[in-house]
Amino acid sequence: MIMKNLRINEQPGTQRAHGFSLLEMTMVLALVIVVASIGFMSLQPSLRAQRVTNGYNTTLSALRMARDNAVSQRTSYHLQFIKTTTSSTITVSPTLSTFQGAQRTVTYALPFEIAFSAEAGIPTSNPPDGFGSGLTAIDFGYTPQGTGSGGAADLYFCPDGSVQDATNGAGNCAGNWNSGVVYIARPGELLSSRAITVWGGTGRIRGWRLYNTGSGGAAWKRQ
Repeated sequence: MIMKNLRINEQPGTQRAHGFSLLEMTMVLALVIVVASIGFMSLQPSLRAQRVTNGYNTTLSALRMARDNAVSQRTSYHLQFIKTTTSSTITVSPTLSTFQGAQRTVTYALPFEIAFSAEAGIPTSNPPDGFGSGLTAIDFGYTPQGTGSGGAADLYFCPDGSVQDATNGAGNCAGNWNSGVVYIARPGELLSSRAITVWGGTGRIRGWRLYNTGSGGAAWKRQ
């Protein structure tokens, strides 16, 4: 039996190149950057919407914490909405700072780009729970029937769960029921608007969202 030694015929003086050229690496890097940029841009609407949701949830948490603490600790808690040109915050603190077991003052800040804001175009008729005119971002100071001057930014949560104003002494819970609404939005984007209402008599807290009605208008719906 004849055995033949098979050999690969290579041209003398030639060598096979290994690795990537600079041009190939540059093209791959450019492709990665383009894909990442497209992905980042496509995520922006979702990220913006999530920031609005976070601001809404932050406000809900502050209101609920103030009410829960007032009821469980049998004392009054002061909640104040504060809006400046650069920030929107909420402070919650016990009215009687000497009360044993009272929580220290807690400050909640809305996310970047989110503010207490009553956007132009908010329906002025049929506002959330009938409170406010849709023109003032922080609009408390109404009775449960929707009457009152409005425009107040301070709430006093009482041991019975109600929300009152500062009449007859701030935090004494001897004043008037304090109902109203606060609007949350990304300034300049009407349909990003959310709202939270508070009923003074019971301290009931409700959330709302503004939807496009499909006919060029917008309407509030319960969350």
